[in-house]
Amino acid sequence: MYEIKFKPREYQKNVVETAKNKNTLIILPTGLGKTKCSIALAVERLNKFPGSKILLCSPTKPLSNQIKNEFIISTNIEESKIILLTGLISPKKRTDLYLDAMIIVATPQTIAEDLKHNRLNLENFVLLVLDEAHRSRMKFANTLVAKTYIQQSQYPRILALTASPGSTREKINEIKENLFIEAIEIRTEKDPDVSPYIQKKNLVFVEVDLPEEFKKIHQLITEPYQKRLKQLKDFGLTKPVSIINKKDLLTFQNSLFQQAKRGNRASYYGVSLTAATIKLTHALELLETQGLTSIAKFLDKLEHEDSKASKNICKEPQIKKAKELLNKLQETSEDHPKLTELRKIVQTELENNKKAKIIIFANFRDTVKNIVKELSKIPNAQPVGLIGQKEGITQKAQLETIRKFEEGSYNIIVTTSIGEEGLDIKQISVAIFYDAVPSTIRLVQRSGRVGRLEAGKIIHLITKNTRDQAYFWKSHRDEKKMKSIVSGMQRRLI
Repeated sequence: MYEIKFKPREYQKNVVETAKNKNTLIILPTGLGKTKCSIALAVERLNKFPGSKILLCSPTKPLSNQIKNEFIISTNIEESKIILLTGLISPKKRTDLYLDAMIIVATPQTIAEDLKHNRLNLENFVLLVLDEAHRSRMKFANTLVAKTYIQQSQYPRILALTASPGSTREKINEIKENLFIEAIEIRTEKDPDVSPYIQKKNLVFVEVDLPEEFKKIHQLITEPYQKRLKQLKDFGLTKPVSIINKKDLLTFQNSLFQQAKRGNRASYYGVSLTAATIKLTHALELLETQGLTSIAKFLDKLEHEDSKASKNICKEPQIKKAKELLNKLQETSEDHPKLTELRKIVQTELENNKKAKIIIFANFRDTVKNIVKELSKIPNAQPVGLIGQKEGITQKAQLETIRKFEEGSYNIIVTTSIGEEGLDIKQISVAIFYDAVPSTIRLVQRSGRVGRLEAGKIIHLITKNTRDQAYFWKSHRDEKKMKSIVSGMQRRLI
């Protein structure tokens, strides 16, 4: 008999009980042991079906490696039977490993590739676990793996795990249908069987005003932005100009592109016009939420691009004037008032608690680098940047950075979205959101990084009357909406 080496918490026992009998989507806040639920269910399935196998898919190699290690620590299954597969292992060797292993942890892309080339058959797999299940849209590898699993397995059971499946009924239903979900188990930090395990999180909101000099640059960029929005009305953009966002523009641009492919040559100009509008809204966002360095770099980058959209932007007299003001302002002004507040906050936290471990989230890698540079000037601050592989950082380097942070070589990690999902970063006492995100999934992931082992603090830096403020409230509204929708779906499925 296989056994688990931990005592499941009450809510873990409850959700696993459901998952024994139905394909289940488990929605639990980050840090509350979703992997432990999958381990408990895996052991139950292995004992029920002797000689069977378990497959777990997780979106990144580092997270897959963490899951593998947790299986080794938490069960009496022979360690050699618990394996991690990656695309770096040759296809032939992967084929052999499938035969010998009992617990297989891999990225869904690796599994999908092997299913496609018939290197793997899922007939004898009695459980498929899909971690970070919100990544189960139509074109994602999770979807193909789940579909093939249901077709091939003799005794199929699917367990999907996420901290947040999305904020709309359509998105949640898409995950439910793509993963063949029959039951939903959601727990929030307020549920009675969860609350005893929740560490207190102190929420702090620090608001700053956009300086008058910034507002002058903002107005100069806004004029060509609004001019293009009005021109897009002639191409069929119907949403009021005052509430258009980047997502709306991307959707509209795709629609124009499809029209152009069908022979409407006038739509090509609309595609270019929309591209310019998107670039201008991005420039405004950088000025509002990131600062002078970020927008200056972006406008310099536009000057070196060959696209008509970029060239037309750079010809605008308002943009030329904005660049002149930017250059003067960079010599005399703080990069962004949030940076001033951030330095004060970090200095205070380190003075009050010499053992403080701080994580700072920023949406752009240039901002990460700038923050690390500025915080390095603070006594007793040892900041380090953590960015993704797209920026040329290997997973080995990412894990080494996290190891040094946990061991005390660094006491501040400044990170992009890579720190929100996919890497397990423990011992964090303070989380600072340098900018807001409109996504409820990203908000939940960020918030889950603090207060895992002890009480923690979450600090939101917000520029008043800007996208910072709009994104903040949108993500919080969407989180409440998601919990309400999922709770209703859960009741209907019981």
